[in-house]
Amino acid sequence: MSETSTDVAVRDNPDRSRYEILLADEVVGFSAYQLADRRVTLAHVEVDPAHGGRGLASHLVRAQLDDAAQRGHEVVPVCPFVRKTIADHPDRYLDLVPRGERARFGLPDQD
Repeated sequence: MSETSTDVAVRDNPDRSRYEILLADEVVGFSAYQLADRRVTLAHVEVDPAHGGRGLASHLVRAQLDDAAQRGHEVVPVCPFVRKTIADHPDRYLDLVPRGERARFGLPDQD
């Protein structure tokens, strides 16, 4: 990513049920979610194509997963990009997905 870390920020926007990624204070992408009790369903990730190829979607999803872990939420990874992120970093994120839900999303049933 060519931007400096100070140019990129991720914020939760609970009024819109999404995390947003900002580049120089402009929202350039989002990750939609649904929260019920302590379980967050990650449904869709989107980054403006004009800002594609910079790793912004990965940055956004990792920030959202880290926040879910910090808040003690379970994650239901409906979005294929979120599933790929979890599969690529199982040591960091697999335990967020309830064991009974992992096979449904093609994730290993182990921690």
